Amino acid sequence: MLHFRKTIISVLALFFGITSVSANPAEKMKMIGQYVVVSLDTNDVQSIYLEPDEIGTAVFSEKLDDLVSSWYINNIFLAKDVDTDFTLYRHISVSDSVLIGRLKKVEAAVKLSYNNIVRDWIEMYATRRPAQVEIMLGLSAYYFPFFEEIFDRYELPHELKYMAIIESALNPRAVSRAGATGLWQFMLGTAKGLNLEVTTFVDERRDVLKATDAAARYLKQLYNVYQDWHLVIAAYNCGPGNVNKAITRSGGKTDYWQMYYALPRETRGYVPAYIAATYIMNYYREHQLTPRFPAMALNTDTIMVGQMINLKQISDNLTIDLEALRELNPMYRRDIVPGSPEKSYPVRVPADQVSDFILRSETIYNHERDAHFPDNTLVAPQNSVIAGETEFSTEGKTRIMYTVKSGDNPGYIANWFNISLNDLRNWNNIRRNMIRTGQKLVIYVPEEKVDHYKRINNLSFSAKQALVGKPVTSGQVSEKNERPQRSEAASEDPDYEYYTVKQGDNLWTIAQKYPGISNTDIMKLNNISDVKGLKAGQRLKIRPKS
Repeated sequence: MLHFRKTIISVLALFFGITSVSANPAEKMKMIGQYVVVSLDTNDVQSIYLEPDEIGTAVFSEKLDDLVSSWYINNIFLAKDVDTDFTLYRHISVSDSVLIGRLKKVEAAVKLSYNNIVRDWIEMYATRRPAQVEIMLGLSAYYFPFFEEIFDRYELPHELKYMAIIESALNPRAVSRAGATGLWQFMLGTAKGLNLEVTTFVDERRDVLKATDAAARYLKQLYNVYQDWHLVIAAYNCGPGNVNKAITRSGGKTDYWQMYYALPRETRGYVPAYIAATYIMNYYREHQLTPRFPAMALNTDTIMVGQMINLKQISDNLTIDLEALRELNPMYRRDIVPGSPEKSYPVRVPADQVSDFILRSETIYNHERDAHFPDNTLVAPQNSVIAGETEFSTEGKTRIMYTVKSGDNPGYIANWFNISLNDLRNWNNIRRNMIRTGQKLVIYVPEEKVDHYKRINNLSFSAKQALVGKPVTSGQVSEKNERPQRSEAASEDPDYEYYTVKQGDNLWTIAQKYPGISNTDIMKLNNISDVKGLKAGQRLKIRPKS
């Protein structure tokens, strides 16, 4: 609930160090207009805070893009018959009072405040990025039990698990622009201070169990210092030094919202994002969000390896794809597990292949051993690898150039050329997804498909989207005169009611317009097998006329 106070100017003057108010109040309000709203915290109605107005979703949006472009998501979490239109928006209007009421019902040790910036984050999750959130809901079923078990060991609130959503979008390979890596986004110095191994061959920041244990220890240390979970969450993001500076700059205040503008810009949105993540993970059903679970069983087990082995040796001898094995073991930077009699390392494999590994272990260890480990030794790498980035071999690949067109973005381009977003960024030194029209991008493609990929340069935006089975939605059409083509209506049955598909529609939203009709009914009636093939202008048979 928002309240406007007659004394707002004097309150602002005290808070921001304004020593006088001009004779023209409107002019003074124009100068500080973004701070004129006063908000009551939902959990402590006696405390009045200035309500922040900014939202920093750019960094988190980039993490979501990294997540959905990964091999793991596209090959395990997304079945071919699942809607993968990540541009889809869902508009479900929810009042402030309802959101506040729902937050109050969440049992949490971390105070769940509410204001317009928290609402913006909730809308970002529920409305602007629903498909990605559905993937994270599916991922949470895999990761959260690990988190909860470890947090329970350290007597930490279980809801702190939602921090990993903000840190990495539950992507163990996530790397920030500053170099923070893994599910819990540790910088190198912090990781080593927490006894995580980061070497040429191993990066335990990407190990789910090791990194989560380190995160729990770090959170415990921070809470011992601040005794306030909001400050702990902020310090986890920007470091205790920056939080201490913010406390000093705000005149010794230790309330997160009162020191909000003294914090680094990116950190300002961190606690609101955490609160919104807590909300959406508890109330996703109310926003018609459905978890996207793996399209295949993902029961895994761990084998402790006491000698050097390359993941390719395992892949070649077991029925598991090398890329899948890499995704199950993201901590091994060069596919090498540097096991030794002095120190064993874990290798995670599908549970149904553990016995095969044990029975065939001698064959696996000996397979192409001289090629991987000459003289049974680790070979120093010939080229350097930036921490958190995957090596890319150009063997069997051909270098081609793509010219950026108006409306392109790195996510689209990566999909069109069937490459990872990280590879595209690394090849072209792309930062923060910034590319410009006319820019030439280097892309490596399989030698046998060079002609296929070269012709993409000359295709329209709609044609390129069609190559990867993505319909064009409103605002995506980039060429000046290009428009989504309206399908010509086939001969319609006069005994049936029809609906004309509009930009942004999907089968679920269409079904909601007709009580008693489900999206499955529409699919059966119109012989639709691919939910991604819906196009603006298409005519759909809905139900018999009454």
